[in-house]
Amino acid sequence: MPTNDSLMYMLDKPVEAKPVKEIIEMSPAVLEGITDAKAAKLKEALGVSTIAELATNRFVLWAQALVTIAKVEREPAPAGKTVDV
Repeated sequence: MPTNDSLMYMLDKPVEAKPVKEIIEMSPAVLEGITDAKAAKLKEALGVSTIAELATNRFVLWAQALVTIAKVEREPAPAGKTVDV
């Protein structure tokens, strides 16, 4: 069962009390705001059928990596200038 009350805002009511290990093997449609139709589109577009597959999908991971890198990316130094590290 969820160990954090905030999980109830992430999940549809019928699955809120289930163990998280069970929830991640369910369709993304149990996530709040994702309908069965949207889950079907995720399967078609990304080939994911479960929350675990969605979370570990290479495109999702690449997108997360890009966002993380963008947060710390620096502008390149102008030609001939050095940057103190």
